[in-house]
Amino acid sequence: MADAPGTAVLLSGGVDSSVALTRLARGEGPETAEGPLTAFYLKIWLEDELAFLGDCPWQEDLDYAEAVCGALDIPLEVVPLQQEYRRRIVEHTLDGLAQGQTPSPDVWCNRRIKFGAFLEVLAKEEARSGRRFAAVASGHYAGRRSAGSSDDIFLLRSPDPVKDQTYFLSQLTQEQLRRCRFPLGDLSKPEVRALAERWRLPNRHRPDSQGICFLGQIPVDEFVRHHLGERRGEIRERGSGRVLGEHQGHWFFTTGQRRGLGLSGGPWYVVEKEPEENLVWVVHGESAGDFARDRLRVESPHWITVPPVAERWGSLHAKVRHGPALIPATLAAVKGAASPEDGGPVEVHLAEADPGLAPGQLAVLYDGEVCLGGGVMRPAPL
Repeated sequence: MADAPGTAVLLSGGVDSSVALTRLARGEGPETAEGPLTAFYLKIWLEDELAFLGDCPWQEDLDYAEAVCGALDIPLEVVPLQQEYRRRIVEHTLDGLAQGQTPSPDVWCNRRIKFGAFLEVLAKEEARSGRRFAAVASGHYAGRRSAGSSDDIFLLRSPDPVKDQTYFLSQLTQEQLRRCRFPLGDLSKPEVRALAERWRLPNRHRPDSQGICFLGQIPVDEFVRHHLGERRGEIRERGSGRVLGEHQGHWFFTTGQRRGLGLSGGPWYVVEKEPEENLVWVVHGESAGDFARDRLRVESPHWITVPPVAERWGSLHAKVRHGPALIPATLAAVKGAASPEDGGPVEVHLAEADPGLAPGQLAVLYDGEVCLGGGVMRPAPL
């Protein structure tokens, strides 16, 4: 007789996923475990490719994950996904940078790796051994609930607006979301830290990780330089056309960037790039507001459930980057294209102009606490 389906828990070695695992083990919180718990550490560190940049950070992460699982008497398995990550995330990121975009690898990591390639691994394991997993839990700051009128699941914002991670989860499919469990869905970061302290978790004093998930503490510029190299180009002032300085490749810059330009008399802000000409356009801080934009287009929006009905188009909010800021926004159909309700592209009008809208980043839309989805933005021309 086959074993009962269990719950797979993604464990990174950090505090958030460790508290999520412990809550499930203790039967506390908004989510309940389905069957026995098994923790999984996803190994995505590109050892051969990144060895020149320093020591591999994954062993310390794994040590903490093992310590947490040991204290809870929960089995831990390591799943190597380096090749999948290289193909599905790293190559996508580098291609986008070379084309002048600002990719969002952490968004695609959730869809293509944590709840993509990993689910494929579980399916193969089920076919091989008969082990079954009904759900996959993670330490994301997000919630979920039934949509009510269908089998769909709503993705909900966290009560902690700073830590809310629905922006990074906005490309999940319904199939993925039905299997997701978010044990931290009702908690703020201080509450998570307090639980880690109360339960004396081995990593309770460990600081949060920063930066792109597969780079750890490695500077992004060093990784990009290793793959894309350097290419000398000009930094010009938008409006006057004056050459203010030089740079080593447009892929080191993003719209809205202020630091690292090496220009005197600032502050200066990047407002646009021309990748084919390898030009970086900047403006002085005194006139930066003149180059902020309040309109963008999402050509291929991904809706987590269904597109918002036309009656709701005027009362939505948007995030144009991860963070607490929710900007009032309205939707509009693109003339000559299919309606958003029929899967067509959308024009997004922001109530507040933003100076940092960058091609390649995602615009994510919200109806109250519900994350509707979104897609890669194309800002209106300057």
